[in-house]
Amino acid sequence: MAREERKGPSLRRKLALAAVAFFFLVLLISTLFGKKGLIEIYRAKKNYEALLLEVQSLEVRKNQLQKEIEEFQNDPAAVEKEAREKLWLIKPDEKVVVRKKEEKR
Repeated sequence: MAREERKGPSLRRKLALAAVAFFFLVLLISTLFGKKGLIEIYRAKKNYEALLLEVQSLEVRKNQLQKEIEEFQNDPAAVEKEAREKLWLIKPDEKVVVRKKEEKR
């Protein structure tokens, strides 16, 4: 009897191909969505950039406050001005005049 010609890949070859395809599919999914996947790396990068901006703004605010502290330590007039404006402190012989804010029409 003559041997029949095979018309397609054998069952063993199909299973091997399916296993390799499944492996690559799992690898792709874990690369994108896994604990250290691309999506998580993207989120971490965005969070890092936001934190850098916050650090920069806090550095600017820190410098402003340090200048204000130095001014209060070296200039008594600045201390008096701050006390009058924010705490409404007055000297014993002074009178305070409070004006109503005008309504905008």
